[in-house]
Amino acid sequence: MTVMTRSRRMQPVQRVAHNREQSAVQKLGQSQQYLAAQQAKLDELRSYRDQYTKDFEASGGAGLGATRLRDYRVFLSRLNEAICQQETLLAQCSCQHEETRRQWIQTRTHSQAIDKVVQRFHAEEQRQQERREQKEQDEHAARPHKK
Repeated sequence: MTVMTRSRRMQPVQRVAHNREQSAVQKLGQSQQYLAAQQAKLDELRSYRDQYTKDFEASGGAGLGATRLRDYRVFLSRLNEAICQQETLLAQCSCQHEETRRQWIQTRTHSQAIDKVVQRFHAEEQRQQERREQKEQDEHAARPHKK
């Protein structure tokens, strides 16, 4: 008859905790990638706006027509609006990423706590096994030997 030890009974719980932690790590990685992509889009929009403004100012000093000036202002206004929208999206992504990070920390802490419990159970079981073996050796040594 095999006795199911406490550490062995905790293994399924430990496995579930590790799986949840791995899932949380994956979500955190995906969140980080999405956040970085949104930041890159914002940087690209800002760079494009700055370059467009610089090019327009460099070429527009002489003979700028009213239509071209109006088109420039409309385009620049739309570009600034897109930048504002991207900044809002980035702020939302940042908040969501922080929440994902908190969830990962929580699952990691839970998994580590379960690991410690299992290690403690295992150490206790090991000490009990050593005591049993020592007791058996002591009993064996105390028995009279037949000649």
